[in-house]
Amino acid sequence: MKFKLISCEVIYREMCAALARARHHVDCEFLPKALHDADAKEMLRLLQEAIDRVDSRKYDAVLLGYGLCGTGIAGLQARALPVVIPRVHDCIGLLMGSAETYQRYFDTHSGVYFRSMGWLERAPDSGQSTLGPMKNKVATGRSLAELIERYGQDKGSYLFEQLNAYRNIYQQLTFIEIGLEPDASFEELARKEAGEHGWRFETMQGSMRMFEDLVRGDWDARDFLVLPPGSEVEASYDASIMRVKK
Repeated sequence: MKFKLISCEVIYREMCAALARARHHVDCEFLPKALHDADAKEMLRLLQEAIDRVDSRKYDAVLLGYGLCGTGIAGLQARALPVVIPRVHDCIGLLMGSAETYQRYFDTHSGVYFRSMGWLERAPDSGQSTLGPMKNKVATGRSLAELIERYGQDKGSYLFEQLNAYRNIYQQLTFIEIGLEPDASFEELARKEAGEHGWRFETMQGSMRMFEDLVRGDWDARDFLVLPPGSEVEASYDASIMRVKK
């Protein structure tokens, strides 16, 4: 079997570790973390273009290193090849080993912000002592100064405040340790970030299980949606997370 993997770069190290032990031939393409800064429609367009570029004569399936990602893949279509998608809301579920593990953690930990090796390493300002003050960045990557320059003092300040309002719900930062970290530096970055915001800090053990199952071709229906050629994925809004659109 020969697969084409299209994955977010946030899970680059985890995917590469799984690929090193894959029994099948897997070619990979990593897309930039910036897709998360696009709206759902733009993310869908870019992912669809990547899938459409895959030569169906060379591969048996397309593997996605993405979850539902909000609604970022809702509407994604399989063309001539099946597309295999992990049944997780996002990469946090992948890093935890299952959507069920993520849900259990979510149910018992309110206001948690997650970090992982990839989220720290692939941040635009990686290399600094922290990810950078949250008060100076928004999800779109625009700083307060940039918004003021574009929209003026009052409107720019208001937009910045609204875009960052969701940050106030967080009370804890959890670092997901996958076991591939070269040293304690990533955990220390996460711990420092938590301290800067007065959040509790916790480290939890992640899992390589879903990464390895994906590239190994072990696609249990509880963990993966196999999208047949000519079909489309939609959000299911239940425990299955996603389904083939009827």
